Amino acid sequence: MKNIFLTLVAVLLVFTACQPSRSHKAPDLQKSKKEVANVLEKYVIANENQDFPMIEQIWAPDSDIILFGTNSEEKLMGWHNIKKAIQSQFKAISDTYISPQQQYIKVGPDGKTAWFAEILNYNFVYNGKARSFEGLRFTGVLEKRDGTWKIVQAHLSIPGHVNLRSNP
Repeated sequence: MKNIFLTLVAVLLVFTACQPSRSHKAPDLQKSKKEVANVLEKYVIANENQDFPMIEQIWAPDSDIILFGTNSEEKLMGWHNIKKAIQSQFKAISDTYISPQQQYIKVGPDGKTAWFAEILNYNFVYNGKARSFEGLRFTGVLEKRDGTWKIVQAHLSIPGHVNLRSNP
């Protein structure tokens, strides 16, 4: 009788060890996509309102993140340099209005990495004159850290046919 009991326990252990873990839940990629879209919307709002504390919450505070800006010399490595550039921009411009279009977001299968692309129309006042960039291409990568999405890489570019112009 003791041998039968031990055999049943051993068989039970083998079957339970072979079962896939039910504690690991697959990431909800649609939910993650919406969360990333929300971060990008907050980023637009933060730029329009020159809300630097909100921008700090959106960017990863790392020394190896990167932002390529629209000028050829704008290769900003690390949060410290990105922070200085954003603060300088806020001092130079006002009355910002940003209109995103054609947003594309992809979340990696692990649910911890996402990349995006979108077109921005960027309107602002510089030196007392209304200006605009139309058709700016904005792309980047976000990582989910401790449940929060952070931008770790971004790139702004201007299509070859777009010129900065003064609005009448």
